Amino acid sequence: MAGIVALKGDASSRRFWRVALEPGHAHEVPPTAIAVDLGPDDLPLYARALNLLPEPLPEPPWLNLHRFLRKIGAAVPDLFVADNRARMLLVEDVGEIALFEAATRGDAADLYRLAADELLLFHLEGTQRLDAGCIAARVAYDARLFRWELEQFAKYGIEAAAPGVDRGAIAPELDRLAARLDSFPRVFSHRDYHGHNLFVQMQMNHRNEPRLRVIDFQDALMAPAAQDLAVLLTTRDASRVITPAIERRVLDYYYAGIVRRGATPPAFADFMESYRLCVLQHALKVIGRFTFLEREGKSGYARYIPYAQAQARRMLAEESGFPNLRAALGS
Repeated sequence: MAGIVALKGDASSRRFWRVALEPGHAHEVPPTAIAVDLGPDDLPLYARALNLLPEPLPEPPWLNLHRFLRKIGAAVPDLFVADNRARMLLVEDVGEIALFEAATRGDAADLYRLAADELLLFHLEGTQRLDAGCIAARVAYDARLFRWELEQFAKYGIEAAAPGVDRGAIAPELDRLAARLDSFPRVFSHRDYHGHNLFVQMQMNHRNEPRLRVIDFQDALMAPAAQDLAVLLTTRDASRVITPAIERRVLDYYYAGIVRRGATPPAFADFMESYRLCVLQHALKVIGRFTFLEREGKSGYARYIPYAQAQARRMLAEESGFPNLRAALGS
């Protein structure tokens, strides 16, 4: 190995390095690869807290899901080496141009439509070909998980957003939100499908479009389709590039894509309701989670909270069933 550079991770315990590789002789060797330390835990905190899967697992979820995603033709990185004992991987380097950054410099609508195309592969092909061997088939984004995520909002986020608000008054509305989300059909879902987990490569495809690559898929599960769309179009500071007009264009493109691929979409009104509720739940979760992380001394998250508050207010203005939340957040 010719050199190694640590890469910035996120709130998880995984660590990453870009490794410069020495040229090989028998096989073509890429100039760089990404070394991944999977960290001490196979499962995310919510899966452990809610006991969603029995441990120990036979293999790290990353490997299980990578195998499935390659089978359905998803644009995930190649795997070069896996050392389960050391909990280390060496994977393809998909570059440094995140979709979000590319969208700040180019046509955000076109780039995010590419993301919608890849998401349709997850939701349609992934769901159709899902089998018991894929770990995602055994984990559901259901009412219990949606409500568990909202607890940090109830405990930390609402006090930061609206000091003095009666937490007891919003608890039934959080219960109602989780229950309504539980009523929507679930599909194979990436779960964290946002513009920093998608990378743009400039090699053009058969339609003369850039190629997208997908990372951070190890927490895939079964969820309402709109959950991935909500994360893609609204998480963190996505509104810097996703205007309401672009948001609607991508949603229309995704919905029409279901038909283009020969599947039967839900009623459009139901689809849009599921999207609004997923955006609301995700925004409230982010407010609570990022407030908690800042209190724990993990800086850099507070700057995203106003964006999440704005997304929550926007959805509450369109949904009539949450008057106490609307009053608390000033909608």
